[in-house]
This record gives sequence, C-alpha cells and structure tokens, in this order.
Amino acid sequence: MNITVYAIEKSKNEAMQSVIKDYLKMTKRFAKLEDKSIFNKQIALAQTKGDIEAKKSYSKAYEPYLNGFNVALDVTGDELDSFEFSEIFKQNSKVNFFIGGAFGFEKEFLKQTQKVISLSRLTYAHKVAKVVLFEQIYRGLCINANHPYHK
Repeated sequence: MNITVYAIEKSKNEAMQSVIKDYLKMTKRFAKLEDKSIFNKQIALAQTKGDIEAKKSYSKAYEPYLNGFNVALDVTGDELDSFEFSEIFKQNSKVNFFIGGAFGFEKEFLKQTQKVISLSRLTYAHKVAKVVLFEQIYRGLCINANHPYHK
C-alpha cells in the first residue's frame, strides 16, 4: 500500500517534522507513507492576490497527483471516527491525502477527489492538522492489522 500526504507549506516546522518522522518510521511495517510539501512562486504570488487566486494555484499544484484514491481535508468534509477512517485503507492500495493551503480548496478540486473529510469541527494550524493526520493514518493501519496501538 502506498499513502502520500500532500501539503501546501512554505517551510517545515522542525518539532512537528520530528513527530511526523516517528509516524513515517512506525508505519513502514504496514504501508509506504510519504510526506510531500508543495510550494512554488506561483502559489506565493497567488496568495498575495487573494483567496480565489490562491485556491486556483493550489488546485493547479495538486492536480498532477490526483491518481489513486484521493482524500481532501476540508472543513466541509465528513467527520469520521478512527474505525470509519481505517476503512479508507481496506479498499484502496494507493491513497493520497491533500491538505489545502491557507485559503482552503476550490469546490472544483474537491469534486475531483473521492472523499472529503474534516479532522474536527475545530480549526487547526496546518502543521498541527498534518500531525493529527499522520497519527490517524498510523492508527487506521493499526486497526486494520489488529495491532494493540488503538486500544
């Protein structure tokens, strides 16, 4: 199984990246998990112009990676418990997660994904949302493998 997490982020936070590296390491026995950050001049410029341009730039940056089962994290998405979340991995051998930039996603991009989820009704900083997502990926894989981590 291949799982990739894509995030629009200019730079990585060292403390959060350390936690993510731990999850990458622990997940190796269940799946190949990758952490991909995307940020370019077009995104930087678009973000200075406003939300419509920023969202378009995120879509353009992400569209080449829409292969496999695609999951977008968005406040409008379904709230799942950990068992429901783990079902994503039972049915798909290639899963891509997309974390939007500061302005979120275009509705058209969300329509191109197979699932839209929300991690919570709370709003998280992107770096925190990313750590929560990596933990839930590990937890979901452990649930499917009957590993005691979830207990």
